[in-house]
Formats: sequence, structure tokens, C-alpha cells
Amino acid sequence: MMVETQGVTAIVAGATGLVGRELVHKLLEHPSYSRVIALVRREIGISHPKFEERQVSFDRIEEALNEQLLRDSDVFCALGTTIKNAGSQAAFRRVDYEYPLALGRAARRHGAASFVIVTAMGSSEQSKFFYSRVKGEAERDLAALGLKRLVILRPSLLLGDRTESRPAEKITIALSRPLGALMIGPLAKYKAIDSGKVAYAMIAAARNTGPAH
Repeated sequence: MMVETQGVTAIVAGATGLVGRELVHKLLEHPSYSRVIALVRREIGISHPKFEERQVSFDRIEEALNEQLLRDSDVFCALGTTIKNAGSQAAFRRVDYEYPLALGRAARRHGAASFVIVTAMGSSEQSKFFYSRVKGEAERDLAALGLKRLVILRPSLLLGDRTESRPAEKITIALSRPLGALMIGPLAKYKAIDSGKVAYAMIAAARNTGPAH
């Protein structure tokens, strides 16, 4: 059963990333949302009657958010980086674990209606790989917060136009396109997916009153 409530506020963290950019534009087009608020470090240059920017320090994100902003809102977390871009494992963990957890705590404290986060396929707190283990730990600890509604999406390789250069990823994407048709049955979950489809799925998950996944 889909929620038809009008005038919902969407809060987006990670609005400058591949999925986050798509998400913001799709939220602005969605009839259920009257406000779309991006939590950003710097201006991102979007002009729209429904759009607002809140420049924040993610190191102090819990202090920047309050009940007036978060009560009954849908919170979307598309935060993420790479160890290369972050510069160290500690910096990567701060972006992919500490910031989402802080946002989740604020959402729980101030009564957000839902919290939807994109992690990655293979996320597991038991993983031998640092990247996947950190993602899995974030999922585990978000689930322990007792949010009203938590939805975790674990997409495979994301397709779309990134702002930063990732040569190795571009090669993988180029190889994945012709192989996609061969990935059926159990292999289907490994197919690369368009970032716009992930954004649509995030909104559908937030607006659906059925069980979270």
C-alpha cells in the first residue's frame, strides 16, 4: 500500500554523489514531497521552489538537526567515498560509518518517519574486506538504533556520470555492459545498475508502508 500523503519533507545527505544527485532531482519531481533539503558542505547550485540547502559540518551533524526539521520526514543517506579519495582507512570509516550513524541517531531522536540508506553489495560486518566490513558495521549499528523505519539498499556496480575520475571502475563498467545479458538467475544481482533506478528505489522504499528490507 503506497502512502499518498502530501507535503512530506525529504532530507538528503550525500546530494553531490552519483546516487544523491539523481535522488535530489527525482524528489523534486515527486508529488509527495513539498520540501527537499540537502545537507551539504558547500553550495551545489540547484534552483527549485521546493529545494533548500543546509550547509553543515558532518562532524557535528547531530547538533545541526532538530525535531522541527526531522519530525515525520524521510531521511535519505547516500553518503559514501573510497579509501583513495578519503586518504586513509580512518577517513573512509568516518564518511561511511560515523556520519551515517550520527544521521541515524538524529533521525531516531527527532522522530523521522523513515531512514533509507544505500550501502553496497557484499556488505557484511564479517567481511575480510575493509570496505565491505565497514558498510556491514554501519548496517548493523543502524539496525540497532530502533528507527521507525529503516531500509537498506545494496546495489551492485553503479552506472552513471560521476564527477570524479575512477579509471578502474570505468573499465569494469565497460566490461559489465556486454555481460549484463548473460547474468540471469542467481547472477542477476551482480548486474550493474543505473544510479537513477537506485534513486527511484529509495523513494519507493520511503513511501511504502510495507515491511522494510
